[in-house]
Amino acid sequence: MTTADDILHWNDPEPREAAWLSAGGHPPPRRVATADDRMPADQAYRLACEGTALLWQGDFQNARLLLQAMARRVDRRPFKPGTTITQTFHLYRQAQLQRARVLGMLLVPLDADFGIPLRRAPDVRQACQEAYGHIGRDAVVSLRELQGVIGAHEWRKKGVPVAALDARIHPQHGVFSPIRGEYVELVAKAPLPGQDTAFDIGTGTGVLAALLARRGVRRIVATDTDPHALACARENVDRLGLSNRVRIEATDLFPAGRAQLIVCNPPWLPGAAHSSLDRAVFDPDSRMLRGFLAGLAEHLAPKGEGWLILSDLAEHLGLRSRNELLALVEDAGLRVIDRIETRPRHPKAQDGNDPLHSARAAETTALWRLAAR
Repeated sequence: MTTADDILHWNDPEPREAAWLSAGGHPPPRRVATADDRMPADQAYRLACEGTALLWQGDFQNARLLLQAMARRVDRRPFKPGTTITQTFHLYRQAQLQRARVLGMLLVPLDADFGIPLRRAPDVRQACQEAYGHIGRDAVVSLRELQGVIGAHEWRKKGVPVAALDARIHPQHGVFSPIRGEYVELVAKAPLPGQDTAFDIGTGTGVLAALLARRGVRRIVATDTDPHALACARENVDRLGLSNRVRIEATDLFPAGRAQLIVCNPPWLPGAAHSSLDRAVFDPDSRMLRGFLAGLAEHLAPKGEGWLILSDLAEHLGLRSRNELLALVEDAGLRVIDRIETRPRHPKAQDGNDPLHSARAAETTALWRLAAR
């Protein structure tokens, strides 16, 4: 994430500056023009496509309407699929990144306390405090990102129901929400190799650590490197009354020691991450997957198991083959005990208009039960 040290500069008409906020770590725009209620949507869209950001000075609700109008113009562009599903995936991701870039060009100002100095603006102070922490000076953020911050705040308040837990998990901004419940259900049903110790690698919201505790595992160490994820996991574990059994630890992959069960749900697709939420989906060069498999055997207790929860969408998109995955397992000195799988139930799996429908329709999510050879 960018910090208050990232500065946005513009003229109004005198030179001005403010802190630039971007959860995805995107640099501040180089060209900035001021805009208000008089700006037509066609002009705003053209300027955004040319790389000029628009710092809004009009009515906040009109800014929302303008963003919707810009989105309609982006979405009019026909998408041309590639000759293969892999090429189509890369072209589609390129188009989505371009869409995000254009829509991210509409900016709104924030006061030092995160108030929005615009007419009819909502109170977003708590939501921004949760997402960005203390800034202490005037700032600027893209309206599109601010909408995501507001949405994340609402999810944090309401929580996401997790049937396998019979409880709600409260995600924080930038932490992947367990809205795809099939992988949680796999962990709820797989036979436990023991109930003394477990590690949850890359815990995120802490949902799998909490589930293992609810299943009777007496000591769980849940690790992550992202500060938002660590805070989110602690909050959820405390809320569920499981902090006496689950310890949250800032560690890259494995904590010290061995465990009877080690669980990991790494990002499912190899590729570069371009936003904070992207990091829950894209694993550059399969770094986390490779690291988990490579270190698993030395951290397993005798007769212990590693549970790798992984979608095979990468296989259907031609990004990683099943043979490549099995080679990583074998090279790590591991063997497959069992593979428990389920079909995803998310809407895109049934959307025939999705350019990647053929891959999504064939996707399965699996829990690989692994043991040292």
